[in-house]
Amino acid sequence: MKKFIKATIIDVIVAFLILILIIFSIYMCLGQAIEENIQLINQVAIKVENTTEQKEMEMNENNRLENYPEYGTQYATIEISKIDVDLPVYYGDTLEILKKGVGHSSGSYFPGEGGSIVYMGHNSRKVFRRFSELQIGDSIKVTTSYGEFNYKIYDMQLINETETDKLPIQKEKEILMVYTCYPFNNIGYATQRYVVYAELAE
Repeated sequence: MKKFIKATIIDVIVAFLILILIIFSIYMCLGQAIEENIQLINQVAIKVENTTEQKEMEMNENNRLENYPEYGTQYATIEISKIDVDLPVYYGDTLEILKKGVGHSSGSYFPGEGGSIVYMGHNSRKVFRRFSELQIGDSIKVTTSYGEFNYKIYDMQLINETETDKLPIQKEKEILMVYTCYPFNNIGYATQRYVVYAELAE
């Protein structure tokens, strides 16, 4: 009886190890396929800046841009002197864009248009790792080809990624919302976001 039980336990352990190996192999295959598909989508979606001549962005009397930037191209810089941030802002929010700098959600307004602006960036040392040092009253400057816009921070919140109502798109007041993943030293996927809210000062 003991030999039978021992043999059964060994068979179960071997079967379990084989199952883990199969699952790991499937994961590796699917992971590579997913990454290749994402890269292909990004190559199709993002035009190379050097191959597309950009029209000058100008704002009309109705506070609307005459020409919008091509998806994936830089159109501004964001400066937050309190935490030594001086980064390019790109129109769009794909992984490839966020590797280059700060992304601008394509569903939100542009600086100067009078509505909600949503920016996002990685929590890396070169981007938004020092977000925790920001305080109410600190300044954020966004510089574009059609003007310079200064914002004052009035709130900061820690939210879950599913709380989209915490990043409302509205057109009644110009609000800049900038967020990054939380915790700031997190490696890998994070389900929380640290959001800084700033209103147009001038």
